[in-house]
Amino acid sequence: MFWIRFHPSRRRNAERITITVKSLLTLTPGSLMFTLLFACLLSAGHMAASAGASIQQTAPDNTKVNQRDQDTSQPTADQQRDNRSDRDIAQQIRQSVMKDKSLSTYGHNVKIISQNGAVTLKGPVRSEDEKRAIEAKAAAIVGQDKVTSELQVVPQK
Repeated sequence: MFWIRFHPSRRRNAERITITVKSLLTLTPGSLMFTLLFACLLSAGHMAASAGASIQQTAPDNTKVNQRDQDTSQPTADQQRDNRSDRDIAQQIRQSVMKDKSLSTYGHNVKIISQNGAVTLKGPVRSEDEKRAIEAKAAAIVGQDKVTSELQVVPQK
């Protein structure tokens, strides 16, 4: 019987493998080779996974959107009232939007903010048709005069 232990090294993304000497002396040459090969493959796989995880991606820049959402005169999702009627309105619109499988992921993820029976729609959508479809779903639930659309058309790159 033999033991393979991993020890974290002081260097980043590196591991040190210790195989007990006693177990190596009792192995036949064939099983010794297999053990060493297994240990090397295990170590190489772990190092490759660690190296792949350390690749850094540039973060998306949504500074303009964040600045817009900082404006206290504009409604945001955290300003939605916690009364039953506003929650029900937002829920009904969200369910209607999610049922429409022709909408893009952007369309499914628009912000729906309900305040005192009035609804504000915010976020990017892929096309004018998608924008109109989401606005129509909200208007069907609360009425056309109670829907404010701040949806932005962002075509696919």
